Amino acid sequence: MSNSADSPTGPARRVSWRPVRLLTAAVFALAGLIFVTSFNTSKGTNIRTDDSLLKLSDLIRERSGNNAALEESAGSVREDVDALAERDDGSTKAEDAKLRALQRDAGTEPLAGKAVTVTLNDAPPNATARIPNVPEPQPNDLVIHQQDLQAVVNALWEGGAKGIRVMDQRLISTSAVRCVGNTLILQGRVYSPPYKVTAVGDPADLKRALTASPAIQNYQLYVDAYGLGWKVDDHEAVTLPGYSGTVDLHYAKPVR
Repeated sequence: MSNSADSPTGPARRVSWRPVRLLTAAVFALAGLIFVTSFNTSKGTNIRTDDSLLKLSDLIRERSGNNAALEESAGSVREDVDALAERDDGSTKAEDAKLRALQRDAGTEPLAGKAVTVTLNDAPPNATARIPNVPEPQPNDLVIHQQDLQAVVNALWEGGAKGIRVMDQRLISTSAVRCVGNTLILQGRVYSPPYKVTAVGDPADLKRALTASPAIQNYQLYVDAYGLGWKVDDHEAVTLPGYSGTVDLHYAKPVR
């Protein structure tokens, strides 16, 4: 029994415990380092608060509000500039008339007349197939997409629209209808369905162009099958606002 310290059991037991103790000490040391780093980072504040972790949707909504305020400010300044430009600057009546025509064509002047409004909306929650022999819908089948809005805008232009407003913004030649998921991003502002597209022009021609559009005919299949929203309203008199945003073009430049 006096030689038990030299037995296989004795040395093996001492060798197996030493790494465990070293590992435990290392874990405690690492934990202490993490606590110190966290304290220095937070500076005594709660770094896990929801206020410091802005969701992307909140950020987009904030930027959209800022853009709307800037557009309103820019529109006010543009009105002041136009008022100053109307003073006697030596231009002829023909030149003034040409300028007003260019402003109308550019969409920066209000436009009034008969109009048609198209309203598109997502399908109701938990929508299912409403007609026989149609497969059950996938999530993408139940929401409005960029191609749907673009199809309506294109058809209205094709139908002779003199001017178009999407939601509360006038479209101009550089306007782009873009969607992320089922959220519309138009000229720096964000919108959710239902989407309203209003066009000034001859109502009969506008509705005829909507009916003839192959892309809208395809959309109508989903209206019938899954209940996507589609509504067309006539208006005897509508005034579209003039475009109030910037008209400057921004483009990339090579690095020299």
